[in-house]
Amino acid sequence: QVQLVESGGGLVQPGGSLRLSCAASGSIFGLNAMGWYRQAPGKQRELVAGITSGGSTNYADSVKGRFTISRDNAKNTVYLQMNSLKPEDTAVYYCSASIVTWRSGINDYWGQGTQVTVSS
Repeated sequence: QVQLVESGGGLVQPGGSLRLSCAASGSIFGLNAMGWYRQAPGKQRELVAGITSGGSTNYADSVKGRFTISRDNAKNTVYLQMNSLKPEDTAVYYCSASIVTWRSGINDYWGQGTQVTVSS
C-alpha cells in the first residue's frame, strides 16, 4: 500500500514563507511525476506546481517567481517552497504522485492535504 504524507502547512502573515513536504512510502517500484495542488473554499482544485522524474518543472502563473518545487528521489519526497505568500494563497494544499508498484502498475496517489492560511 502506498501513502503520501504531507507536512509543513500552517498560519503565516502576508509576505512570509512556508515549506511543504510530501513523503511517499510503501511498496514503491518507481516514482514518476509529482505535484502540488490546492483547493480554496468554493473553488475547484488547481495545479500549483509539478515536477517530472527528471526534474523538469511547471508552475501556475499565479505562483511563478514565488514558489519553487523540488524533489529528493532518494527520499521519495517532494517539496514546495512558498515565498512572498499572499492571502489568495490560502487553501488546502494536496500532494499528488504517479507511482509504480509491483501489484498495481502505475497509479496516481493523493495526500490527505495540509492547510495553508495567509493572514495578518
